Amino acid sequence: MSVGTNSPAIGRINGLLDANSFVELGSLVTSRSTDFNVNAADTPSDGVVIGHGLIDGNLVFVFSQDASVLGGSIGEMHAKKILSVYDMAMKVGAPVIGLLDSTGVRLQESVDALEALGAILAKACEASGVVPQIMSVFGSCGGGLSVLTGVSDFVFMEKGAKLFVNSPDAIDGNSADKCDTSACDYQFETAGTVDFVGTDAEIFAQIRKLIAVIPGSNVEDGVFDECTDDMNRAAEGLAEKRGSVADVAAEISDNHFFFETKAGFAKSMVTGFIQLGGTTVGVIGNQAGEHGNVLHADGCDKAAAFVKFCDAYEIPVLTLTNIEGYCTCQCAERRLPRALAALTNAFASATVAKINLITGSACGSSYVLMNSKSMGADLVYAFPDAKVEIMNPSLAANIMGADANEFATKVNGLNNAARHGYVDRIVNFEDTRKYLIAGFEMLYTKKTFESYKKHSTK
Repeated sequence: MSVGTNSPAIGRINGLLDANSFVELGSLVTSRSTDFNVNAADTPSDGVVIGHGLIDGNLVFVFSQDASVLGGSIGEMHAKKILSVYDMAMKVGAPVIGLLDSTGVRLQESVDALEALGAILAKACEASGVVPQIMSVFGSCGGGLSVLTGVSDFVFMEKGAKLFVNSPDAIDGNSADKCDTSACDYQFETAGTVDFVGTDAEIFAQIRKLIAVIPGSNVEDGVFDECTDDMNRAAEGLAEKRGSVADVAAEISDNHFFFETKAGFAKSMVTGFIQLGGTTVGVIGNQAGEHGNVLHADGCDKAAAFVKFCDAYEIPVLTLTNIEGYCTCQCAERRLPRALAALTNAFASATVAKINLITGSACGSSYVLMNSKSMGADLVYAFPDAKVEIMNPSLAANIMGADANEFATKVNGLNNAARHGYVDRIVNFEDTRKYLIAGFEMLYTKKTFESYKKHSTK
């Protein structure tokens, strides 16, 4: 028995995909369990609708849980349907989109349901880096199923939905009234799990926008589209806009396109996608946060994950660097070393084309970690008034017992970095877009040859 056309699961799929493009598969699957009279109730499609369809002509695979059937809970056949979606997506090279609305594992199926959940999570890990995974939470997504949002590449969440490992009331000393850790605002701003929060229609629009600029699988050489913008267009007002990474990214991008990821989380580190000459490029940039223009553990983790996604899918990386040091607090000191290591490993290991544009300050070892030459940047550009310093000249001169002006002239400074080959070109603000397009075009055929290793340990 299949679900009806008025099912919320079907409605969400139709709202997301191109009109009349959805092809449902496994519509007659029902639960095989006979315990607790599960088979006595109608279980159409065993609580999940699966199939394939198109988004602006791009093939995608979709599964949509139906909370009206056993709460959308995960059982043996429910899981098998989701596993089949992943298998087909990896065979043909297309993204997986999950529309989550579930009470969790199906209690009536006991350990079979637990193993079913484990199989889904294992399959998602297998697919990671092979095909993009996009999850959107509607209604409820709790317990072990919430791990799927962590494994996935992008997560969207409906206003009013719930996402949690432990419910707020189950956390010692907490309650939903005190701090609703399952709420979309918490997951968007504090946990950093969610990329976008909105209504159904807003979420579908954002997913469609995202699908247009990411590849279907890791065997594609990035994403290329016809450029309808002037590739020699002057970038306007970058000197004034550089306090906002999003504004700079939009100004240099084709038709001012910018898709920001995890916008509510770790706002001192901005990540997202732009297009340069029709090519999708991943952007990572620094901007002032609560503690100034410094590296924060949350921001490093956010950037590291984004760089790894770009590298897995052959998406070139651009960094907009404006960094002055590290966050100074006890929490930072506890977490920063590991987070900085993750960021360092992500940049150093990435084999895609990498360009660094120094938009403001590039100070000390914090700059080194932001895609510098030593981290493997193929090209390093800088604005004319950018600062490249080992540290503040006055502090350095005081330590060395030297004159601050002499230290700044001889050791510090943008020209000194350029003389030593660490900055390839100083670019005028208005010429930024055309030089970045030319740089990535030159690096299109970049190849790297590395010694074999199974994987990094960080």
